[in-house]
Amino acid sequence: MVLADPTPPTAEANLRAALGLLQALRRQGMQRLVLCPGSRSAPLAVAAGLLERHGLQLFTAVDERSAAFFALGLGRAAGLPAAVVTTSGSAVANLLPAVVEADWGAIPLLLLSADRPARLKQRGANQTVNQEQFLAPCCRLMLQASPNGLAQNDGASLESLARRAWQACLGSPLGPVHLNLPIEEPLHIGAEALSCLAAELAGELAFAFLAQEPAQEPAKTPFKAPVKTILLGPSSFGLAEAPIPQLDPDRPGVVVAGPWRGTAGQLECFAAGLIRWQRRSGWPVLADGLSGLRGWPGLATISAYDLLLDVPAADLAPGQLLRLGPMPASRRLQQWLAAASGPQLLISEADPRNLDAAVGDPLRWCQGLLAWLDHLPQQFWQGLPAAGALAQGAHWLAAEADAQAWLDRQLPGRGPANEPALSRVLGSLLPPGVPLMLASSSPVRDWESFGDPRGPQRRVYGFRGASGIDGTLSIACGLAELEGRLLLLTGDLALLHDSHGWLWKQQLGGQLTVLLVDNGGGGIFEQLPIRPGIGGGAGPQARQSGPPGDGQGPGRLDFERLFAMPQPIRHGPLAAAFGVPWRSLAGLEELAEGLAWAAGERLALVELRTDRQADAVLRHALRQGWRTGGS
Repeated sequence: MVLADPTPPTAEANLRAALGLLQALRRQGMQRLVLCPGSRSAPLAVAAGLLERHGLQLFTAVDERSAAFFALGLGRAAGLPAAVVTTSGSAVANLLPAVVEADWGAIPLLLLSADRPARLKQRGANQTVNQEQFLAPCCRLMLQASPNGLAQNDGASLESLARRAWQACLGSPLGPVHLNLPIEEPLHIGAEALSCLAAELAGELAFAFLAQEPAQEPAKTPFKAPVKTILLGPSSFGLAEAPIPQLDPDRPGVVVAGPWRGTAGQLECFAAGLIRWQRRSGWPVLADGLSGLRGWPGLATISAYDLLLDVPAADLAPGQLLRLGPMPASRRLQQWLAAASGPQLLISEADPRNLDAAVGDPLRWCQGLLAWLDHLPQQFWQGLPAAGALAQGAHWLAAEADAQAWLDRQLPGRGPANEPALSRVLGSLLPPGVPLMLASSSPVRDWESFGDPRGPQRRVYGFRGASGIDGTLSIACGLAELEGRLLLLTGDLALLHDSHGWLWKQQLGGQLTVLLVDNGGGGIFEQLPIRPGIGGGAGPQARQSGPPGDGQGPGRLDFERLFAMPQPIRHGPLAAAFGVPWRSLAGLEELAEGLAWAAGERLALVELRTDRQADAVLRHALRQGWRTGGS
């Protein structure tokens, strides 16, 4: 239905409506906004520029895709949504990759898209598309302003839009929300009217808005779900009342801690609760590389489980399983969980979705570990760990010590760079407290399998909601902005995929070091069974070799062209074109010096070249060596 054209607004009315919406979002707690260029979004852009003078932190980006990923990093670090403003048309479509990750990774993100009014829809008007549908399948909520134009909304409706959008971003689970905002012309206010409105705004805010403190960022507060029920069985979002699920702390069991998705302050509370459980039960904690728990003081963690589970042992049988958060990356761990016969309880932090990818029907509790611990009866906490649980925990810890000592001998951390050894030494070279972001594919898996847990405990970020590589560099810039300092470990294809992310150098307030593993293509694919010699049972000596295009014979594939896809790009000069300094290192011995140099730059690239085929052979050899007597 085409709506009747109301009285045309003025440019000033459009700007006042845009200001009203952004101020309403500020009252909800919005602190940061990322602005992309456009004409239809001009009232929102001018409104953001005016509010920047009054406390709104404003970033600008020419690439909507990069902007959304940057805001994703801000949202993960802060636990609050950053807003992204775009113009109409295909600009909105470019937000989708980040929205997908925000959805499945439970990251708050607010998208504000300008649009044509309803009278221009379905009439072939320029840059007019069905953008209100682009993001809807992945959003917690999609809201629209008046179809006749944003200026048709009164103050109460703007407050309602802001409140509903903000609450949906921070609901259970956290996630993305899309606000689509039709704006009728005229769009651009004149200089004189703008000056008067700016003075008026300054006066109003001085006596009203700025007297109210914006919502503070989450600090040391745990997640709190808005419901007081638990999930049982495979239902996705349905809630069912049930008794508090319990495990028996007087019998052996194991804790599996997956990737952490909250803020650093929330992790402190989470770790304290986990220590409380371990002191009562004696259960070891298998800590995923993205859990942030490896090296946590007072917590007995197992990090080498990916190797240990390659050699099944009766004294490492799980018994009971307390599973925390999303599934770790290790396929061996996933298979081990699926094969376990004892009771399993999966606890998520304010995420009622089914996060189980192994068993299919564990007991589930979505209100978080701390709420579960607090709901257990008081008599539950009386007593000390049972002898059986302590004995099993001792077996795990002994096996962990053997595996770490064996990895020390196999990966000494000197000579030509290889990816397992890099993951092994990196944690000890980074100063304590410096967070780390791991790109998807090989970096996150090598850190999980080969990283040294004896380094200082640190926050480790990974974005495995959808496990894409699309916005790796831009996410890292968003994280660095709020963390103050960050190191990104990435492969060459992931970095190339987001090369526009180097543009954040112009605005970056934090310090980011990008440590590039340049192995000439997609190293993760070297481990596919289709690549003879790795994973296919033929042994490393049977590895197919030859130049690109050699896959013409029967039964042979051009692996390089179909999977690895090496690109003729030199990343150092590419970064330099964006004004980013870079250094190329000859080997692992130069890594400490290279990282120290990079720490003195706002944004810097440190490059290590490796051989992806040799690294795949090494990973295979390490697993084979452990299986055949490494312990």
